[in-house]
Amino acid sequence: MQDFSSEIFFKTARSGGKGGQNVNKVETAAEAWWHIESSRFFTPAEKELILVKLQNRINKEGYLIVKSTETRSQLENKQIAQQKMEALVAQSLVVPKKRKATRPSKAAKAARLDSKRKESEKKQMRRKDW
Repeated sequence: MQDFSSEIFFKTARSGGKGGQNVNKVETAAEAWWHIESSRFFTPAEKELILVKLQNRINKEGYLIVKSTETRSQLENKQIAQQKMEALVAQSLVVPKKRKATRPSKAAKAARLDSKRKESEKKQMRRKDW
């Protein structure tokens, strides 16, 4: 996969959670923003695949946004958000293999019918003939 980190820009905000006075003063939450359509690193087909698979995470302007508030450090949150974004994009580019239609083998059919017959016999033995 291409390294598109040069196209990602970050926005910061004040983060909630632990941190005491630090929470009220320092902007530690980080959001990674990436505009998919203007990317130079992916082909139009790859861009379309990303847009389709990540449509719930992409806003109206076409930006993929990933947020991180895990640590009390802005730099670490930026790195985490970037890693999450790269993982999402890599995962969205994976095309699953087509399933080949197969039939059960003769032995598998015979085994299934044999087990059905044994179950039937077992239940017939439980019956009381009045």
